[in-house]
Amino acid sequence: MNRALTRLYLALVAIFLAAPIVVVAGVSVNERQNLTFPPQGFSLSWYAAIFTDDSWRQALMNSLLLATLAATLAVLIALPLAWFLWRRIAPWANVFQLLGVAPFVLPPVITALGFLTFWTTAGAYGQWWTAIISHGIFFVTLPLVTLTLGFASIDRSLVEAASTMGASDRTVLRTVVLPLILPYLVSGFAFVFVLSLNEYIVAYMTVGFTMETLPIKIFNALRYGYTPTMASVSVFFVALAALIFGLVARFGDLPRLLGALSSDES
Repeated sequence: MNRALTRLYLALVAIFLAAPIVVVAGVSVNERQNLTFPPQGFSLSWYAAIFTDDSWRQALMNSLLLATLAATLAVLIALPLAWFLWRRIAPWANVFQLLGVAPFVLPPVITALGFLTFWTTAGAYGQWWTAIISHGIFFVTLPLVTLTLGFASIDRSLVEAASTMGASDRTVLRTVVLPLILPYLVSGFAFVFVLSLNEYIVAYMTVGFTMETLPIKIFNALRYGYTPTMASVSVFFVALAALIFGLVARFGDLPRLLGALSSDES
């Protein structure tokens, strides 16, 4: 009886979580230009508009460029920091980890206002590259966490053996450490990419409307009325995130990335 109730409860939770996605997906295939569910007719033209309409295509390219460069920057910041924290075991070193986690701990609107104030003071407000730097700093926590887990999984005797054979720190990092932490590095990149692709507040506060990403484009389009293209973009985001996280789960150690300990560590 308890098992049946548990399954029923989980089924209801699953339906509750999936219902908005089902509704949005239904709206995205409306034949007419309205947001109605169930859909009136069937058409994939709204998905095609993402790639054929100049404004939507430009917003998509801006979002992909921003997400790619921001994820790259976040990894470039997190990698040496995680490497330093792993090689230098000291209480004071945790200060650097706290600095890396701080941007993601604060409410997004507070962080966004901080970026707005900084870039305005620096005279760079509205420049496209400010959104890249802001997103890279804002999401640096994600690759920092995954890389910290990756470094923690390395057997230190391998590094000691390489050092004993005369390898420098740079050589050890390139030939021993990087191959071992590569899944964690790719996972951190993927997490930042997906979240940056969907982020609105920080991007809006740093570039305003001078660089339209897809979330900003959706907000702007709301002023002129609802169209199923907005729903199509939402479904596109969900499908892309599911694909990326599915690949991470397939080729990476997902339980480890989520913080689970191996049997040897527990």
